Amino acid sequence: MRRSLTKTEIIRKKEEINRIFRHGKSISCQGMRLISLSNDLGFDRIIVIPAKHFGRAVDRNKARRRAKEIFRNHAGRISSESPEEEKGLDYVLVLYPGKVSAFPLLESGFTMLLDRTRRR
Repeated sequence: MRRSLTKTEIIRKKEEINRIFRHGKSISCQGMRLISLSNDLGFDRIIVIPAKHFGRAVDRNKARRRAKEIFRNHAGRISSESPEEEKGLDYVLVLYPGKVSAFPLLESGFTMLLDRTRRR
């Protein structure tokens, strides 16, 4: 069983991130905002960005790790539900300070945003 995201599942290039911010659709809930844009790769990719003044580096990295773990677990369920779908989505998750420090809050909010994005 896979324990982390692969390098291809993480968005790293600044041009791609800017493209998602410019042309993507945004959904938000308390403490986070999810921006999504379709890609032609056939799989989903993500980048997690803590907002300015999120806190110490330890807190930012912990939030990133937790969000990526939730995405990894949730993405497996999505791909098994719709194998005929060829297109993937690129996601930018923006986390705001103080709102989603607890893992259950982060998980419930993030999975709700992912489900709402997939239904569109």
